[in-house]
Amino acid sequence: MDENKTFNAPQEEEEGGIDIMALVRSLWDGRKTVIIVTAVFIVLGLIAALTMKRTYTVSTTMVPQMSSRSNSSLGSLAALAGVDLGMNNSAADLSPLIYPQIVGSVPFRRELLHTPLHYAKADTAVSMLTYNKEYVKPSAMSYVLKYTIGLPGVIMGAFRKEKAEVVIPSNAAGDSLPKPIVLTKDEEKYIKAVAQNVSLSVDKKEGYITLTVTGSEPIQTAELAMKAQQLLQQEVTRFRTEKAQDNLDYIQARYDEIKQEAEACQSELARVRDRSQQMTTSRSRIEQERIQARYNVTSSIYSEMAKQLEQAKMQVKRDTPILTVIQPITVPTKPSNSRAKTLVVWTFLGFVLGCGIVIGKGYLPKIKEMFAGKKEDQ
Repeated sequence: MDENKTFNAPQEEEEGGIDIMALVRSLWDGRKTVIIVTAVFIVLGLIAALTMKRTYTVSTTMVPQMSSRSNSSLGSLAALAGVDLGMNNSAADLSPLIYPQIVGSVPFRRELLHTPLHYAKADTAVSMLTYNKEYVKPSAMSYVLKYTIGLPGVIMGAFRKEKAEVVIPSNAAGDSLPKPIVLTKDEEKYIKAVAQNVSLSVDKKEGYITLTVTGSEPIQTAELAMKAQQLLQQEVTRFRTEKAQDNLDYIQARYDEIKQEAEACQSELARVRDRSQQMTTSRSRIEQERIQARYNVTSSIYSEMAKQLEQAKMQVKRDTPILTVIQPITVPTKPSNSRAKTLVVWTFLGFVLGCGIVIGKGYLPKIKEMFAGKKEDQ
């Protein structure tokens, strides 16, 4: 009895598990199907590789320098005591986690869309919008896809009414309310391509950001990356220094007014002094003293405003963020997508699909028998 049990155990395991040799035999018997399916996918892979547009990728790594907050509590205590330590609170630090939202905003993408870039087909620098409209011609594959898979959309578009351009009415005289952004049809069409070509990732653990830009040509891609990096610096600076810049503008305007008033008082005082040399009367002396007192007040205010102006300029410089570039932008020499890899992927998919068809045919009768047995049991 023990010998029979030990002899039948492997046979039961083999029946309950997967017979590898049976799979190999079934694949060998159906090798013709595997070869045909793989050959079809090789042809499709060749077509996809030959019609594939070359793309180039540029990446730059930056580290945002955050302002120090270690002395803010000390400055607050000193201010309560009536002592000024010169620790003016700067603008709140803009978290780097917000940077991808800036890159993904419509104004940012629109600015990149209208940035002049150098293309091989264009004699002068043109924007991405102009290049896509005037220089890029649809490929044969795009026509095939348009009138095969996209044919329903073409038919529906022929019967769809063309939408009119949205026009925002002009504001009334003296009305300084901001207007919403209105995109043209061409901008709305090509701004999605900008979203796919420009991206920003933030490494929360290491504390650096990576700007990745994809383009159709090496120089165009590098120029687009430079513009995106510069525009990111400008936008972050604008967010950080907005309050300090408003304060600087106010102090600058007040400083200019006081300066003109002080110069006018100084000229009037000189005129009165020259006149008083010719006739010394009580009236001229009183007028001279009155103008002198007004000049002294104006001069003191002018000196104080000059100090505040310098402090406001220093505050703007202090609040200006710095993006330290770790990995600078370089012109790519090789495309980021490979035709050989595309062909290998299509070939592998064809081989896997062919093997799946052969194996599926072998297990299909068993599956039918299993479902038939369940129906009989019911």
